[in-house]
Amino acid sequence: MAMTITETVENYLETILMLEKELSEVHAVDLARRLGFSKPTVSVALKNYKEAGFVKVAENGHLSLTALGREIAEPIYERHNLIAEFLVALGVNKETACQDACKLEHDLSDESFKALKTYYLLNIK
Repeated sequence: MAMTITETVENYLETILMLEKELSEVHAVDLARRLGFSKPTVSVALKNYKEAGFVKVAENGHLSLTALGREIAEPIYERHNLIAEFLVALGVNKETACQDACKLEHDLSDESFKALKTYYLLNIK
């Protein structure tokens, strides 16, 4: 049975992607710190995401996204960045824009996101 892609799954995978861009190696402790979860909570989630084929865990504990995990994380990361940039361009402070983007990135329809992206690229960027 395939795992349902929930907001929680998206957040974990997006966070791994973000950490991959920042760190030379990503470990569960980095993920726990960033998400504000306990190490045991993250370990259980990672076990499930590994079984679902979203994440690889090396013998040294190094985490990486599989192609499937990346396929889920990258569009969420794009949404986050564009929404945050759009809000900042409207005058929202960066911290608030990032917090709001985290909320909006999961609930915005594809149609609305495409319209927002088109407007942003044509009129703001």
